[in-house]
Amino acid sequence: MNTRFLWRSPSNKPRWIILLLLGVLAALATIATAAYFKSALAKLAVGIAQTASPTLSVDVRADRHSISPDIYGMNDFAIDPALAKELRIPVERWGANHTSRYNWLVDSSNVGDDFFFVGGGDNKNPIPGDSTDKIVKTNRNNGSKSIVTIPMIGYVNKFSTWNCGFRVSKYGAQEKTNPYIFPEGDKCGNGKRPDGTLITNNNRLDVSIVSNPDFQKAWVQHLVKTHGTAAKGGVQIYQMDNEPSGWGNTHRDVHPEPTSYDELRDRTFQYASMVKATDPTAKVLGPSDFGWPVYVDSGVKGDREKHGGVWFARWYLQQMRAYEQQKGVRILDYFDEHYYPVVDDLCLANCPAGDAKTQAARLRSTRSLWDSTYTDESWIGKSNPPLTIIPRFREWVKQDYPGTKVAITEYNWGGLESMNGALTQAEILGIFGREQLDLATLWGPPKSSEPGAYAFRTYMNYDGKGSKYGETWVRSQSTDGGQLSVYGAQRTKDGALTLVIINKTSKNLTSNLSLKGFNPGAKAQVYTYSEANLRAIVRQGDLGVSAAGFQATYPANSITLVAIPKAKA
Repeated sequence: MNTRFLWRSPSNKPRWIILLLLGVLAALATIATAAYFKSALAKLAVGIAQTASPTLSVDVRADRHSISPDIYGMNDFAIDPALAKELRIPVERWGANHTSRYNWLVDSSNVGDDFFFVGGGDNKNPIPGDSTDKIVKTNRNNGSKSIVTIPMIGYVNKFSTWNCGFRVSKYGAQEKTNPYIFPEGDKCGNGKRPDGTLITNNNRLDVSIVSNPDFQKAWVQHLVKTHGTAAKGGVQIYQMDNEPSGWGNTHRDVHPEPTSYDELRDRTFQYASMVKATDPTAKVLGPSDFGWPVYVDSGVKGDREKHGGVWFARWYLQQMRAYEQQKGVRILDYFDEHYYPVVDDLCLANCPAGDAKTQAARLRSTRSLWDSTYTDESWIGKSNPPLTIIPRFREWVKQDYPGTKVAITEYNWGGLESMNGALTQAEILGIFGREQLDLATLWGPPKSSEPGAYAFRTYMNYDGKGSKYGETWVRSQSTDGGQLSVYGAQRTKDGALTLVIINKTSKNLTSNLSLKGFNPGAKAQVYTYSEANLRAIVRQGDLGVSAAGFQATYPANSITLVAIPKAKA
């Protein structure tokens, strides 16, 4: 039987029907399968689009401006000497709450409310200015500028030996007492009665003496005599006290009143002019206050209204400008404020890395330094415009006291013991350079072995041989900086283009980088810091580069430095 014609045979009608049905089913299956794959492919295309790596672009001829080396500074408190020596930190700051009460003659301070108003130490035979002299000398040997804080609060510590402002023997039982330090066998209280109310009838001269500009002038003269003028390698920058708007809390044993607009102006006039008269080559930095609330107003009720509604920080700048116009002397060289990130219900600044939510917020919150589309994720953002801290400060200076530099001498995003903290710190240093900050000193520097230190090494010693990120910013952009950011700078000594590229995601990202305005050598050097090796920045294989750019893959949670040599003429 010719089975090719079986479907035509009347005697085989049932088979014909079956075959027909099978054909219909097959056709339907084909259509359904095609539709399924079409839908699946469409979903896949959407998925690919949603997870595609950002593209990067660098234009070496655009947006060029110098990057200040002083943005890579650190605070002296708890700094790792090995790291300071290795990186030759450009500027180190001696500052913090205790420096408001430093008495150079007995070489000691008082920490105020930070720790039971304890002052002094075990030194029974103090050498005037000894501890700060050692800091300045070490900084000079390491090639670092010194920032030294000049107390303006009006009182400094009286004794070199242990003492405290609220002894239990004199002021009675208190809410808490110091569990470690017992001056002459006495207990040191926290200045609060057992019910939590403040003790307000204390004698300010219990453990302090009056300090005035003449007292501090003698110290500046000592510093100049010991180390030379600023122009000859001595103390280059003097800070006008520390967080003056916090005196009424931190140092309430000697300054219980909130600091007003007028008080801060008057004290700055007195002490800053003294510094300039004593060492005309030195720079002055201020007001060095603690955050957004006091950028806006003082702690004195109605103070801003009494001063025309002008924000505290801006009024301060205006007054410093007026002084120069009247006296012919600039007494403020750096407009400086402190800035710490705040996100509701999370601990970022000076805190460990934390959980995934905290780590994501840490990276995201760096946008408060510059991004006009980022709403601060704290109470500040609920009633204020985007903070845009660095552009805002620069605009204030432009309007209120042109020619003044901008500094942030305390900042910390936390997590420096972790890769998350290293990513964040690398991002911050890149932002500082792009946004033209003039000086910055990290509070709570990392240990030399911690990931946070490698963020600084990426910019300051990425190959272990002293090679650095460039000094001239060039336009560098990403289509999604939240995933992959890029910071570009050209190096002066050899013309090389250096790029810091930060992958802030948990996956490898392969990205194209387009290049303009630069004639590259054929091969670029690549250095990566990632979780694959938290103890070193690792040299990778050389990367092929053309005048149009290159493609590269960046490991998850990594910092990569690409050094592209300039083509030989």
